[in-house]
Amino acid sequence: MTPAEIKALVRTVPDFPAPGILFRDITTLIAHGPGLSATLDHLADAARDRGAEAIAGLEARGFIFGAMVAARLGLGFVPLRKPGKLPVDVIGVDYALEYGTARLELDPTLIDQGERVVVVDDLIATGGTALAGADLLRRAGATVDHALFVIDLPELGGGEALRAAGVELWALMAFEGH
Repeated sequence: MTPAEIKALVRTVPDFPAPGILFRDITTLIAHGPGLSATLDHLADAARDRGAEAIAGLEARGFIFGAMVAARLGLGFVPLRKPGKLPVDVIGVDYALEYGTARLELDPTLIDQGERVVVVDDLIATGGTALAGADLLRRAGATVDHALFVIDLPELGGGEALRAAGVELWALMAFEGH
């Protein structure tokens, strides 16, 4: 399937979670077998082309796409988790959200020094979570210079924020508006 055909599988829900927001719901894409498979093909090709040695996924939907991309490429998958979910010593990073803060944690023993890790997530908006993930992986010793997304919302500036931090963005599709 082409990216345009895959894009047509994403449902837009107006006024969620607040008035004026156009929510891009990927559950309709995930539930469509051929669309999901094609999405994974595109993501895996992009990760391979960028020299991925491991794939990191951002909780939670980044786990769906990232783990399957890693499996398709025969690479390891590194989950970047919410606090308190890992049973070992972790490193973490706090980051700002629109209304508050959040935290990502990582088991640093999963990273080999200098390993080229590609970040995968379902959607990039402002880039805060992806930036925190890249920072956390770099603190663990990874080389992180690429992040892959199913959806980019370019008006929200996440791509520029990533590029400013030395991380190139690739997205299968983009939607105007937010």
